Amino acid sequence: MNRRDVSTWISGPREALESQGYELGYRGERLGLPEAGVGSVASYGRRVGALFIDWIASAIVAQLIFPQYPYGSQSSALATLGVFFVVKTVFTILGGASFAQRLLGIRVSSLRSPYVDPLRATLRTFLICLVIPAAIWDRDGRGLHDRAARTVVLKARP
Repeated sequence: MNRRDVSTWISGPREALESQGYELGYRGERLGLPEAGVGSVASYGRRVGALFIDWIASAIVAQLIFPQYPYGSQSSALATLGVFFVVKTVFTILGGASFAQRLLGIRVSSLRSPYVDPLRATLRTFLICLVIPAAIWDRDGRGLHDRAARTVVLKARP
């Protein structure tokens, strides 16, 4: 083992493949999306930030709707998950983005049209609630939940 092996391991699989001569292109290239700007694949930072803001907002709403469940209890967590599921699904169907996604300038789009139909939005949100599908991404920056629903998260503003 030498220093190059360790640096390739630390920098990730993309760097390792590119150092071996593979050309992977930019995120979203295979989908026909631009490399940067409006309409390009949203960054992981904006996506994770939106997820946390949506979760916090859902926890607050759940506490307002279900005050009988003490914060931190299992019932409170399930109420938060339920509110998160309903709000994220409805906002994605009606406006293409949840509250936090709008706030951070990203939106969900179907691969075939700019809008996400109710079945795809419900499937996508259900898989986000399972966590694992949302934590595994492909080289285009799409999680398994996006691949299953045939959606992609795009920048809505620079």
